[in-house]
Amino acid sequence: MYKNSDSLFSIIRIYLQSDDLVAKAVCARPPLAVYAYAGAALETFRSARRMGVRTIYELPSAHGQHNSELFREEAELKPEFANTFHDFLVDPAWTLRQDEELALADQVIVPSGYVRSTLPANISARGVRVIPYGAPAVVPVRPSRRSKENRKLRVLYVGALTQGKGLSYLLEAIHKVESAVEFTLIGSRSGDCKPLDAALQRYHWTPSAPHSAVLDAMENHDVLVLPTLTEGLALVVLEALSRGMAVITTPNSGALDVITNNKDGFIVPIRSSDALAEKLTLLANDRELLESISEAALTRAAECTWQSYRELLASTVNQVLQAAKESSHA
Repeated sequence: MYKNSDSLFSIIRIYLQSDDLVAKAVCARPPLAVYAYAGAALETFRSARRMGVRTIYELPSAHGQHNSELFREEAELKPEFANTFHDFLVDPAWTLRQDEELALADQVIVPSGYVRSTLPANISARGVRVIPYGAPAVVPVRPSRRSKENRKLRVLYVGALTQGKGLSYLLEAIHKVESAVEFTLIGSRSGDCKPLDAALQRYHWTPSAPHSAVLDAMENHDVLVLPTLTEGLALVVLEALSRGMAVITTPNSGALDVITNNKDGFIVPIRSSDALAEKLTLLANDRELLESISEAALTRAAECTWQSYRELLASTVNQVLQAAKESSHA
């Protein structure tokens, strides 16, 4: 997975232990198919292949090699922010492990077309199914947010305060439109970064908050901005839609699978503070457009349900099971 995360109780250790236990169980009592999560599948899939068991692989985020290349580029482009994503650098050995897991998978499940686009060329698109995540139940926009009063646009960022989220470009954009917005950040920081320190002193910052408080904050803001460089499918985008927020994000958030550009949100290029500032200015100056996008966001969130996600996932798994049954009877 990531560097500096191999301590005794790290997620990596848990993945490896789980993988070992499931691999032994597959050999002891072979099922029709096995479903494994990225990073916790290698030994399980090796055992499954030996036993003639079908393999289903869930990859929730962009491919490790793709992420590594983006982070290396970003460290050169924005060296003052490089320390903020040091702990998120991908270990090359983990990328090789991920490649072998993918090669052993009969069915790959990803949350977005963006993740699918980062897979190695030898992974057949026919074996990859995009199943987007769901949004929380829709909550109508509070009347106070519908007010036509001459107030600043309330802008929210939620997520880790790292350059992997495109943070420097967001701060540049906010600086350009500062007189027209109120800006709030919710998220924990890591590493030394003087520009980030200055921004956290200047704007409203909450280091951490329970999920319910994050949703409450969304109900009190107009726009969510997530200029991320790489993601799987950012749940925060779906959460913001469910609160009627206009969302400004990048294709690399996976949001192209849930947002229609210029209708229920905006998709802008990565690494473009100008594009971010342009959309913020547009919404600050056109409150009727903001309200229209807010209504469209609620409609879209109501369509992106967890029930739909579960049904698509179950259907995909059933197809693999049916193929396994037919093969065993052949």
